[in-house]
Formats: sequence, C-alpha cells, structure tokens
Amino acid sequence: MTTVAPAPSPTARPAPRAAGAGLTGTLSLLRLAARRDRVLVPVSAFGLAAFAALSAQATFALFPDLRSAQESMAPTLANPALVAMYGPISSLGIDSIATFKSVLLGGVFLALLAYVVVRRHTRTEEEAGRLELLGAGVVGRRATLAAAVLLGTAAVLLTVVLTVGWSIGVGLDPAGSVALGVCWLVIGLSWVGVTAVAAQLTSSTRGTAGWSLGALAVAFLVRAVGDTAAADSPARFLSWLSPLGWGVKVSAFGENRYWVAALGIALYAVLVAVAFSLLERRDLGAGVLPSRAGHDRSRIGTAGALTRRLARGTFVGWLVAYVVLGVVLGSIAGSVETFIDSPEVADMLRALGGEAGSVTDLYFSTELHFAAIGASALSIALVTRMYTEETTTRAEAVLATPVRRVAWALGHVAVAVVASALVLLVSATVAGLVHGADAGDVGGTVTRLAGAALSTLPAVWVALAVALLLYGALPRFTGLAWAALIVFLLLGEFGDLLDLPGWLVDLSPFTHLPALPGGTLTWMPLVALTAFAVAVGAAGLAALRRRDFG
Repeated sequence: MTTVAPAPSPTARPAPRAAGAGLTGTLSLLRLAARRDRVLVPVSAFGLAAFAALSAQATFALFPDLRSAQESMAPTLANPALVAMYGPISSLGIDSIATFKSVLLGGVFLALLAYVVVRRHTRTEEEAGRLELLGAGVVGRRATLAAAVLLGTAAVLLTVVLTVGWSIGVGLDPAGSVALGVCWLVIGLSWVGVTAVAAQLTSSTRGTAGWSLGALAVAFLVRAVGDTAAADSPARFLSWLSPLGWGVKVSAFGENRYWVAALGIALYAVLVAVAFSLLERRDLGAGVLPSRAGHDRSRIGTAGALTRRLARGTFVGWLVAYVVLGVVLGSIAGSVETFIDSPEVADMLRALGGEAGSVTDLYFSTELHFAAIGASALSIALVTRMYTEETTTRAEAVLATPVRRVAWALGHVAVAVVASALVLLVSATVAGLVHGADAGDVGGTVTRLAGAALSTLPAVWVALAVALLLYGALPRFTGLAWAALIVFLLLGEFGDLLDLPGWLVDLSPFTHLPALPGGTLTWMPLVALTAFAVAVGAAGLAALRRRDFG
C-alpha cells in the first residue's frame, strides 16, 4: 500500500534560516574581488593619505610659528562660504589649520571610494550577468553582498590606517591624527552601508549611483546648512543629522571627540542589516523599487544620441556641483586680499597657481587648476563607461548595427570633451558674476575667469586620452586612469611645495598650464599638451580597432 504524505498545513511557516546561511563562498568571492581591485584600492588609499599628510607638511613649511599662521588664515577661515565647502575649523592650532581642507574633503573622497568598490561588486556584477554565473556554483545568495561589504570596509580601514600613520610621521599631533582617522572612518563606513542599500533598491548601476551619490549630496547640503547657521539657530542641529556632519563633529586637532565613531559604526551596522534584508525581498537582476516604464517608441535614433542620453544624469549632477563651486569661489575671493600681509600664504599661492598677478589672481589660478582636476575626473568617468557598456554586452547590441566601434568610441570622447569644458566654463562664469558684482566689474571678471578656465582644458584632454588609451589597449586595466589622475594631482599641485625634482613634476600635464588670470598666456605648452593628447587618444582608438571586442 502506498502511503501519501499529508499536505503541509497552510499555516505552516518555513524553518528559520540558520545563522550564516547563504554566506557559502564569501571568502572565495572576497579574494576574487580583492584581486580585481588590487590596484584601485591600494592606490586610492595611498593617494588619500598623501593628500592629507603632504598638504599638512607643505603648510608647516610656510609658517614659521603658530602666530603667523593664525594672523594669516583666521579671517578667511571664518568665511561662511569656506565653512560651507570645507566645514568649520576645529581650532586655531597649526595642526588644525594645516588639515583644514583635507578633513571633510578627504572624507568625501573616501566615501566615493567606498561607493565605487561596493557598487562594482554588487549591482555592476549583477547587471553584467556575472553574478548569475557565480550563483550557479556553490555560492550562497548573501555571499556576493557580504564580500562587497567586507572589501569596502577593508578599503576604508586601509585608508584610515595609512592616513593616521602618515599624518603622525609628518609631525601632526598623534591624538588629532587618530581623530582625523575617526572622522574618515565615520564617513567611509556610512557610505559602505548607503551603497549596499542602494544596490538593492534599483536594478541598474546608474540607479545605484543616483541613490548613493544623491544621498552624499543631500548629506553635504544638510551639513553645510547646519555648519553655516547662526550659533543660536535651531538649524545648527542639522549637522548632527548628516554622516558628513558627524565627521566634522569629531573636531580633529580640536576637541578630538572619538566617541562620534560609535554613530558611524551604528549607522553602518543598521544599513548593512537593511541591505541584507532587502536582498531577501527581490529577485536576481531586479531591484526592490520597480523600474520606470519607458516610451513605446524611442526618440533616440543614433549611437551618439544614445551616448548623450546615458551621460545626461552624470553631467547634470556635475554641473550643479560646479555651479555651487563657482558661488563659493566667487564669495571667498573678496576676502583673499587679507592674504597680502602674509608672505607665507602668497608664496604658497605662487607655488600652486603661478608667479604673476595679484593675490586674488593667484587664488583664482590655484582654484581653477583644482577645478580642472575635477573636470578630468568627469571626462575619465564618461570615457571609461565604454568598458562597462562592453562588459555588460550592451555595446555589442549597438555595434551589431552599421555603427563602427571607432565612431562609437568617438561619441563618448566628444561627450566627455564637451561636458568637461562646460562645467569649467559655467563654474568660472558663476565665480566671475559673484566676485565681479563685489568688485564692480562683472563683464571683465567673467571674461578673464572664463578664459583662465578654458586654458586648463589641454591638461584635461591629456587625462582623458590616457583613459582612452588604457581602454583601447588594456581594457582590464582601465581603472588605472584614476591612479594616473591622482599622480597628476600630487605632482602638479604639490610637487613644487614639496621640492620634488623638476623632471618628476613635469610629468603632470597640469604643471605646464599658464598662471591665468594675471599671468602671461603662452601658447606653446597648450599646443604641445593638445598634440600629445591627440596622439595618445589616436593610439587608444587604433588599439580598440585592432583588439577583440568583449
């Protein structure tokens, strides 16, 4: 007689998931992810640590004593626009002055590193279909997210350890250096969690970028409003609602509030737990939030139009950021004249921005060169998107039409060139409008600053060309374009301050830019940089044409 098993009760619930279930293969995936990021993570960590330590060392070389530093910097450090951009200074000690720019700005860069690492090994892998292939093996459902979170956490911890050790090594106060590490730890861990959640909410890498970077922008804005509010205003409390505000509240080289680390660690733990919970509530390849429905018929008729459409969100985000940057630069410029009484600061500005012109001209030259570094990052992001399109096989569908791969690549290059030029031009124009209104010469100021911004484009094109060459010839190492940009930044902006050999400093294209406004426009370096960029870019396109695609 055959015995039929009783049907399960409708009210029966599945057995609870055992502790650690779904994590099979986590260590193997972590090793794989670490191998893929064996260049990105160490180079980025080293670059961020160098940014904090070397800029502090350069400041020490400028001021012979604390009194001269306070007399030179105190009036400007209280400027509301500067506070909105970099946060309030924790004290008027020399260590705090030396790290004023790097505390919050470095934390934001570390948040971006955490975002890149976590997104790359979660949503990007899933969108490319590689995660489905891995999941067919002995890999638990939670393993990929766990490996990505662990690698992102390791990247944050490595950066913090290097920064603390190097900061102490250049003479910064040990207690304050540890507090600086705590500040970066809070911000970095927070964005490991934020990006882990964002990767579960959406079904695309662009959606993940929108949520994670959008949260970073909101956190920055909330902190800026709180930090610039009057001392007796309730709005001051807003700083405590932002993880970036928590980093500032650590007060590195001031009160050194180490306990703020508990807030960041708690948020990190909660967000990671939420990410794992959301992971169980969605299908592979989908997001918790439904995707937006498209049009019945697309109005995009060419590959170039598709490239522009895909870059639209990135460009708009950068454009907004550069408008804000222009407002801040123009607002601060009016108080830069107070630097005239400080030969040390004037020497620093000349080392960074050039020899000619007034102190205000030197200030604008310095800041526009830094803005060009950011525009280079935008151009690299737009060019290296081709690698993502290739690895996700979306480019294969485009190239199955009469579109040729070189023409497709040139479309990305054109978008990157135009986008980087526009953000620089808009930022300089806004800065000219703000400062020109105070100086009584709006038209002349806008013209001079716009011309100075455009003069930095050849260096931006060199960075773009390096990214194109890596993608065309060595697609697996496309990420090294970011490492090259970090090297260009350190050599071009800090090489003279650190007395590095001239031949080494000259390797950065930003070293050869004219000191505008205020200096003399020399066309030969700009022509040479442009020719070099064209040659390197052409080599990248030739390599792309010859190699196997995909």
